[in-house]
Amino acid sequence: MARIERARKAFLEGNIEEARRAHEDEAIKEEPWHKTEAGRYIEPAVYGATDGIITTFAVVAGVAGASLSPKIVLILGLANLLADGFSMAVGDYLSTKSRVDYERSEWKREEWEVENFPEAEELEMREIYKRKGLKEEDIDKIMEVLKNNKDFWVETMMKDELGILPEDNQSPFKSAFVTFLSFAIAGFIPLLAYILSYFIPFFATNQFLIASVMTGITLFLVGALREMVTGVKWWKGGFEMLVIGSISALVAYFVGFFLRKIVEGV
Repeated sequence: MARIERARKAFLEGNIEEARRAHEDEAIKEEPWHKTEAGRYIEPAVYGATDGIITTFAVVAGVAGASLSPKIVLILGLANLLADGFSMAVGDYLSTKSRVDYERSEWKREEWEVENFPEAEELEMREIYKRKGLKEEDIDKIMEVLKNNKDFWVETMMKDELGILPEDNQSPFKSAFVTFLSFAIAGFIPLLAYILSYFIPFFATNQFLIASVMTGITLFLVGALREMVTGVKWWKGGFEMLVIGSISALVAYFVGFFLRKIVEGV
């Protein structure tokens, strides 16, 4: 387990000894200080899967509530899976690209200002630290360190002046792909029972029930995975996701049910 994960787990459990071990010299020195390639994309994977499973099951529940043909479930479900998944991926791509472009442009601006107006930038930093309550002699020491390392100076300006925490370069395309893939995989689960019904007789007579059970299990698992992003305890995240997904499905089911009654009454 990565040191930071051990430290987080120790904090949540109130485990002083484990927290102390996670902060030993060797553990700190061995800790990689940048996200791994996979670590950068945990968030879009979790949120993509969350949206995929909830929106697709809402379609399934709505069609079931309206007592429409199982073929309609597959048509609407697959259409939703591809269309919404693509839409989410595009949105993720644009938002990630916008954030990355903005951070890069601000970095270049701060870098240019440090090179061309170092005195003014130093005054800005001094004023920031004064407002934080630091003493003049401590500010002098900090500025001496910053002026000897331009990249560190620029990074500090980004954080303290602009409130920007530069992240490791995250590929907008990879982020969008992860979002689409996780959306499609999780969103496919509610449709699986309807597809298997063509091959397994038991599934054919219990399509919506089996789809509901499979979806409920997946909702809980996806919610539990949110612990990796939000720090919420796995069981709490899983239960919360199960409740939210169930409410969404109930709303869709009864909307379909009442619309069917209205149409039949016309």
